[in-house]
Amino acid sequence: MEELARLAGITVRTLRFYRERKLIPPPRREGRIAWYDDHHLARLRTISALLERGHTLSGIAELAEAFDHGRDVGDLLGVGAPTEETPVRLTPEELADHFAGEVTAENLAAAMDLGYLGTDGDELVHISRRLLDVSAALVREGIPLAEVLAAGHRVREHTEALAGLFTDLITRHATQDDLHRLRPLAKSVVDAELSMALDRRLRKE
Repeated sequence: MEELARLAGITVRTLRFYRERKLIPPPRREGRIAWYDDHHLARLRTISALLERGHTLSGIAELAEAFDHGRDVGDLLGVGAPTEETPVRLTPEELADHFAGEVTAENLAAAMDLGYLGTDGDELVHISRRLLDVSAALVREGIPLAEVLAAGHRVREHTEALAGLFTDLITRHATQDDLHRLRPLAKSVVDAELSMALDRRLRKE
């Protein structure tokens, strides 16, 4: 196990965590000896690559189950799916530096419920560099992190509705394959409308 963890560039603790989550198949056993092979190493490197692309451990577990049962995993991998968000790996100490005095158990739980934060062994993984930077900037301006996360929850509800509106519009008049190609148009509409709404609100204030 120690040799496999070293070759994969992870800790033994992380490897045990992956085994508990059934992200890798069990080793071949001969008596009291557990043997790992190149297939286990390839799976671990795939997990690392997917984490770097922003996939969650839950999503990777779903992918691993599909792979082990011979199902088509193209959709689960999101091959070719556009994304502009870069995940960030942080130690607990680095996260505390971003939000000095605000990293409480309640705020951590809220961030995980939102899907902003996940865990990978001893590290935390934030789903989006942009969201991390904006959240930290708002906290530096004096807005409590709990309120930033509550606002994020409300924003999530509205953006899910907007995404549903755009998806329904496209699928009524085009094909499912057109969704990825036309995705930037939806973002442009939302960005322009939000900009004008902020202008109206600021003038009113």
